[in-house]
Amino acid sequence: MRKPADRIRHMLGFELIGLALVTPLGAWAFALPLHDVGLLSLVGATLAAAWTYVYNWVFDIALLRWKGTTLKSLPIRILHAVLFELGLLAAFLPLLALYLGVSLWEALLMDGAFALFYLVYGFAYNWAYDRLFPLAEWRTIVPRESFSAGQDR
Repeated sequence: MRKPADRIRHMLGFELIGLALVTPLGAWAFALPLHDVGLLSLVGATLAAAWTYVYNWVFDIALLRWKGTTLKSLPIRILHAVLFELGLLAAFLPLLALYLGVSLWEALLMDGAFALFYLVYGFAYNWAYDRLFPLAEWRTIVPRESFSAGQDR
């Protein structure tokens, strides 16, 4: 299981790269001022940072109890990404609607677009992070070249 310092490195990298990508893309996609999207992105990233730390810790504990390892197969990675985004969506939706002065439906559509972006980004980031910083337990369970799609251990 990952140590707190590793989880913090994971979270900071995820949020900083995510902010650099989503802020200009969001301003362009929704025709909003960059500073509004930037502020919302920063608030969302702060919320997501806390959620990332807690969610990944709880998910790893559950996965360790269920499977006996934290090594994630492709279906587990998909489940991990979807559940993360649903939890963040529920927390961020009211803030988005309130700040932009839009209906919850409009906020849901906007947040859904952000969630879709982060769903794909989160899947790719977490896969890359696990490849760059594999846990020692994974090397004893399965050879390095087995860290690929469809490996279910």
